[in-house]
Amino acid sequence: MNVAGKKVLVVGTGKSGIAAAALLAEEKAVLYLFDENTETDCREVEKKLPDAGITVITGTLPEGLAGELDLVVISPGVPADTPFADDFRDKGIPVWGEVELGYAFSKGGVIAITGTNGKTTTTALTGQIMRDWFPSVFVVGNIGNPYTREALNTREDSVTVAEISSFQLETTEHFHPAVSAILNITPDHLNRHHTMENYVAVKESLTKNQTKEDTCVLNYEDPYTRAFGERCPASVIWFSSARKLTEGYYLEGEEIFRCFAGVTEKLLNIHEMQLIGTHNVENVMAAIAMSAAYGVPMPNILYTVKHFQAVEHRIEYVATKNGVAYYNDSKGTNPDAAIQGIRAMNRPTILIGGGYDKQSEYDEWVEAFDGKVKLLVLIGQTKEKIAECARKHGLTNIVFADTFEECMETCVKNAVSGDAVLLSPACASWGMFPNYEVRGNMFKEYVNNL
Repeated sequence: MNVAGKKVLVVGTGKSGIAAAALLAEEKAVLYLFDENTETDCREVEKKLPDAGITVITGTLPEGLAGELDLVVISPGVPADTPFADDFRDKGIPVWGEVELGYAFSKGGVIAITGTNGKTTTTALTGQIMRDWFPSVFVVGNIGNPYTREALNTREDSVTVAEISSFQLETTEHFHPAVSAILNITPDHLNRHHTMENYVAVKESLTKNQTKEDTCVLNYEDPYTRAFGERCPASVIWFSSARKLTEGYYLEGEEIFRCFAGVTEKLLNIHEMQLIGTHNVENVMAAIAMSAAYGVPMPNILYTVKHFQAVEHRIEYVATKNGVAYYNDSKGTNPDAAIQGIRAMNRPTILIGGGYDKQSEYDEWVEAFDGKVKLLVLIGQTKEKIAECARKHGLTNIVFADTFEECMETCVKNAVSGDAVLLSPACASWGMFPNYEVRGNMFKEYVNNL
């Protein structure tokens, strides 16, 4: 793709926008970087950009600029269905996301992973398997490394492993992974996608450019992905944590098996893995399936799986202080993800929940407490809503905290030797924290200073 001399507008001055602008500047585009927030400090933004004459605009776009543009690139935080984006499309100007832009300038093959939960762990594990076998591997996307930051570094023999969120999928057009996976689909981000049908359709669009020569790995135990398997344009490989499959990967007892063309092969015992919990067994099966489909020998795949450590902020063991084990599951940003966090606990647990309201329902999460939660400490916008749900299910030992420090003080005061303290909020961090990483790091810092 040639953007030299073309007028391109990048919308958003966060990590994604800065990376997209840097790529376009390298490719000699006439570049405008825009943020609607009038309080954005243009000088601070400019410090992050290459010295390439990029025009930074805040507030509103200058009169007439929209009609001169050749391309608009919007960051994942900018909804694709707003009048702002529609106005460009009405003028015939392509509106891409950062992932689409990165793909347009990258070389080599692509493995792409989406799903409501488990994306980051599965992407990190698949990326490590690829790194241990191929000479040139890049792990990008929603995992925290913008695709556009790495695109120009790729080669024809490169493998790009991409974690793709629903926000990023809204603005893909030509993005075409050779191997994809949809791990699961449960209600999330309905404040953005409006309906479950829209959310499911966006997730399924990961495969829209795939053909039967490509591979899509799907969860047989998820009703949405199982139904999608019937109409998926790629060749489907299944995995299951609940039943024996005649074709695909499955968990039976404590063993993971692979069955293809009538031949069944035992791969590994789950206790040989460093990851814990059934959800992680599913993530591992998906990573194995994708890696094998991409051509990595099974002995190499299994070696990496056995040595792979948990991803930061995902049921991450922090420390044991005064006999109390502290776990950071800040990436449990929706009820379904947080269910996996509490299921992984094997002792009385003080649970920290609450945060930004994404219009989620919390009944299934509370039901998964299964008598383990001795105290529920709630923070953020959703604390009243979660408390009401918890009381409805018979849990009354609930404390509200106005600050994170107050929350942690409450946990430490109430925990006794043999307990666990689990940060697994079932909500986004926005409002109290910029992102889940900051929330998780603050938790870890507090624990390590005890």
